[in-house]
Amino acid sequence: MRLRVEFTTEPFDLDEPPRHALVAREVVEGAGLDAVDVGPFGNTAEGGSDAVLTAVDALLRKALDAGATRVSLQLNVIAEGEG
Repeated sequence: MRLRVEFTTEPFDLDEPPRHALVAREVVEGAGLDAVDVGPFGNTAEGGSDAVLTAVDALLRKALDAGATRVSLQLNVIAEGEG
């Protein structure tokens, strides 16, 4: 099964990315996921279910430890042939 996760961390800082946002991005970029897309207002990554779920666990723990007060995420199963 393939999954797609979309996430943001808060609080926002429009002047420079806060530490929790950088940490969360480092987690997904280093997790060996496919199609990682990071941006100022949201991030997306795709991959196999085990890899994505492991990355989500690490992302939540590390972002909160780095000062995030909210992490919003959406997790979707990617239909075969999509993505």
